[in-house]
Amino acid sequence: MTRLWSRLRFLFNFRKSIPFLKAFFTAKDVAAAKKVTAVALIVLYFVFPFDLIPDFLIGIGIVDDLAVATFILQLIIKMAPAHLKDKFNADRNDNKVINIL
Repeated sequence: MTRLWSRLRFLFNFRKSIPFLKAFFTAKDVAAAKKVTAVALIVLYFVFPFDLIPDFLIGIGIVDDLAVATFILQLIIKMAPAHLKDKFNADRNDNKVINIL
């Protein structure tokens, strides 16, 4: 249950993850294959028309979308080099970016 809450907190603080994502995609030490994989996952997420829970069910209809978005962002974080993770990882009381590692 704790892991679920940390994932939800991560999603609601997505705007704070934007500097991390920018650093990930502009870093020279991140392999091009990792960048392509991340972009491909994001594009597939938007292009693939299948929803587990239809979006017209207000409230619960976006649950599967949130799960997929969380999954993709966590994969990007796992693919990032250690120095980027260290730079953007902050303890829970800080207002920085990421603390789901």
